[in-house]
Amino acid sequence: MTKKLATICFVLLSMCALAQEKQDTAKVIKPIVVPEGYSKQIDLVYTSGPGWEQKVDLYIPPKKGKLSPAIINIHGGGWNHGTKEQQGGFNEYFKLGFLVANVEYRMTGQAKAPAAIEDIRCCLLYLIKHAKELNIDVDKIVIMGGSAGGHLAMLAGFMGNNHLFDTNCKGVENVHVAAVIDKWGIADMDTFVNITKYKSAIKWLDTKATDQAFIKALSPVSYLTTKSPPVFICHGDADPIVPYTQSVALDNKLTALGIKHQFMTVAGGKHGSFEKDKMNEMNRAIIAFIKELKIVD
Repeated sequence: MTKKLATICFVLLSMCALAQEKQDTAKVIKPIVVPEGYSKQIDLVYTSGPGWEQKVDLYIPPKKGKLSPAIINIHGGGWNHGTKEQQGGFNEYFKLGFLVANVEYRMTGQAKAPAAIEDIRCCLLYLIKHAKELNIDVDKIVIMGGSAGGHLAMLAGFMGNNHLFDTNCKGVENVHVAAVIDKWGIADMDTFVNITKYKSAIKWLDTKATDQAFIKALSPVSYLTTKSPPVFICHGDADPIVPYTQSVALDNKLTALGIKHQFMTVAGGKHGSFEKDKMNEMNRAIIAFIKELKIVD
């Protein structure tokens, strides 16, 4: 192959790769269409530090004489990738009058653990601090996520008034959430790291990947008490990334503590990769669970 031909081939391959990347990106970006009366605050900075800031997209319902419930949605991605712009499926929450907070957070390439949970806690505390101007009912805040997002949702929700990771967002007490929605998340970081040796988790933990006390502090189950919020769990029993046993053990502990919860198993379900009917069934079950808790009518 001549040098000129090799150059042409390289250029063509590069163009194809770029085109494919753009096509893939277009597939995953999910534009959010809000109902009439809703307003939006896109890329609102909710926390920051030297050389960095984190943003959240708020979809705010109209004021109708009463305070609104709120739901924080946390994307997954092994603590190292994913964006809030890839999230969607909020229509049912809009119909129920939820304020939706679709949040981003620092990932491994920017900051190691515990940065991600520090940010998610800050988002929760931001909504509480600004509840009056956002017309939020602080007794009706739900926190939801899948995979690493499920882990962060559980951790932020179960910690309650434990301020271990609130160093960037001090000054809020009586922190609690009305419910936690955990979709195939990591409930016990210690077991997850030591059994699966999952590279993304080890990279996120970085120099503390063998620090058992630190790992325990990042394990949602470590914070469960009889006063913990209700939990909805969904997990496929053929998950090749986050073992199904994570949710089984969580279910057992919630039962032992008498915490209201619902555990939905998807037979043959992979890591959030379910048949469409099963995904729809899960979404209906989540809404029914939220209604049962009287968070919405």
